[in-house]
Amino acid sequence: MAMLTIRNLPDDVHRALRVRAAQHGRSTEAEVRAIIAAAVKSESRIRLGDALAAMSREIGLTNEDVEALEQVRLSMPAEPMKFE
Repeated sequence: MAMLTIRNLPDDVHRALRVRAAQHGRSTEAEVRAIIAAAVKSESRIRLGDALAAMSREIGLTNEDVEALEQVRLSMPAEPMKFE
């Protein structure tokens, strides 16, 4: 795991972090990790798997369709890409 050092953090900010961490029942370090994760992992982001599943439902793709595609994929090896 990566480590991060934050320098010159104002005392009032550090105090507020400690209070917030106590309110959530975790350490200051765990609270900072949670804050950073929430800031960079927005719930509104589009996740590829969810988007593909939604598209499959919209077009009516069934498990039988997926199995048929899998059988074709297994019987025909993929061709390597050509850069010509």
